Amino acid sequence: MRTRLRLAALVAASALLLSACASAGDEEPNAALTATATSTPPELAGELTVYAAASLKAAFDELETQFEAMHPSLEVLPVVYDGSSTLAAQLIEGAPADVFASADEKNMQKVADAGLATDPELFATNTLMLVMPAGNPGGVENLSDLADDSVTVVLCAPEVPCGAASQTLLSNAGLTVTAASLEQNVTAVLTKVAAGEADAGLVYETDVLGRTDVESIVPEGAADVVNRYTIVALTDSANSEAAKAFAAFVLSGAGQEVLARLGFGAP
Repeated sequence: MRTRLRLAALVAASALLLSACASAGDEEPNAALTATATSTPPELAGELTVYAAASLKAAFDELETQFEAMHPSLEVLPVVYDGSSTLAAQLIEGAPADVFASADEKNMQKVADAGLATDPELFATNTLMLVMPAGNPGGVENLSDLADDSVTVVLCAPEVPCGAASQTLLSNAGLTVTAASLEQNVTAVLTKVAAGEADAGLVYETDVLGRTDVESIVPEGAADVVNRYTIVALTDSANSEAAKAFAAFVLSGAGQEVLARLGFGAP
């Protein structure tokens, strides 16, 4: 009789032990699920200031709107557009910004050399177009016509990406062109040509897309002169998480779709 009682007690103890082990095992997955549920990154908030090359205006206006809609607690301030060299100089002089998107690598390198940028990324490319006012009153038919003294030409200044590219294009063609004015961004060149203040100019392919107030021609050698656009979250950003997220958004599939639709080439 005592043997049976001992056996029953051992069976009961074993059952309790197994039950305790099972309960302990069940707690681990639940704890892991709880940890996963609470590890969602915090929502972006505050303000974000973006400096971008003038040629990016149409694309970045759209990207800014999309990004802000994705992050309702974040205010993306109106993007500051100008020539990349002008923006780089402002940043180096201390202008507060979180993101810089340059139309070339040279001006981005200036910002990096000043300790304001690390590991910028290529996100788009662009090429030059020969642009004339609607109706082409100056009768410009090819790149060599720009060397004719009777043709009034407007170009970007050499320190601006579109100006450096224009000089390379003209040099490759063996042409010397005397510009009536040298502008600090490509938008200014396009505005003067569209207004009939010049017979021709050199702008980016993306600038003439959908325009009815100008005519354009792909100049000889344009495919050999490609501007490479780079973007970076600045190291002194006051909102570094938002800055990194915006740069990543530009590089994402959604960002690249907007850029491609507006005429930019793939990185």
